[in-house]
Amino acid sequence: MPKEVPVYLFLGFLDAGKTKFIQETFEDERFDSGERTLLLVCEEGEEEYTPSRFAVERFSVVKIDEAGLNMPNLTRIARENKAERVVVEWNGMLLLDKLFEAMPDGWLIAQVMTFFDANTFLSYNTNMRQLVFDKIQYADMVVFNRFRDELGKEAFHKIVRAASRRPDIVYEYVGGRAEYDDIEDPLPFDIHAPVIEIEDRDFAYFYRDIREETDKYEGKTVHFKGIVALDRKMKEGSFGIGRLVMTCCAADIAYHGLVCEGDASLDIRMNDWLDLTARVDIEYHKLYGTKGPVLKVFTAEHTAPLPEEEEVATFY
Repeated sequence: MPKEVPVYLFLGFLDAGKTKFIQETFEDERFDSGERTLLLVCEEGEEEYTPSRFAVERFSVVKIDEAGLNMPNLTRIARENKAERVVVEWNGMLLLDKLFEAMPDGWLIAQVMTFFDANTFLSYNTNMRQLVFDKIQYADMVVFNRFRDELGKEAFHKIVRAASRRPDIVYEYVGGRAEYDDIEDPLPFDIHAPVIEIEDRDFAYFYRDIREETDKYEGKTVHFKGIVALDRKMKEGSFGIGRLVMTCCAADIAYHGLVCEGDASLDIRMNDWLDLTARVDIEYHKLYGTKGPVLKVFTAEHTAPLPEEEEVATFY
């Protein structure tokens, strides 16, 4: 087996269009790179593959259930099929961690495409948000099949962008017409203001943006409320400030904070709420393990906690 095996993931729930797309991909001569390709089918759908129409000449198709998703078994399957490239049709009811934990050494994710039926997507997101988020967060492209104008793109766009800003979004209409999403994502605060005011409801957006596009905040002044976190490893006068953030569901609520450097005489305790104004400097800090935003405090005043129903910052 080669030392590195590219893995192409196709994600989505039943009847989302994964099998059809994979079938068409294998029928495309441009996909035949000469590598021996293993198609790993982890879900029993209504559509069946038609291998006789594949343009890929060296391939094998293996169906596998949840019990078989472990590293020894996948290593054996890959070795027996001399896999040089792997395509996975993933079971939509399983979290991707199940696959990542089972992947043999040398398997590397090359591309992730996620498919949803536009007519059921909003219902899935309401009732199984964690599974929906799981299918979006690693995606390079999200495709909404069977889309109709009356559905409106805004709700679909917002859900995808709450999970990740990375993937392209494609609306595949009934009849075959496809449109790329071109909805702009303006930040809910003015990054060019003399003082960037972060409203309580917008902290999740602010935190994600400053961590993903750190450099654009260098030298900026920010003002927001947050919860204090203390660490003995931090020097006197330093502390963390952040909020509890929920990305997709209650199970993933976690504290996300930024490093602050202020007056050592500031009387603060763990879990205090502060109303803080600070300048953003980009510099190395051991708590980040790399360069990151270090807030140089101008003012910090104790403030009342937010109401319980508003304490957790979300993207929704």
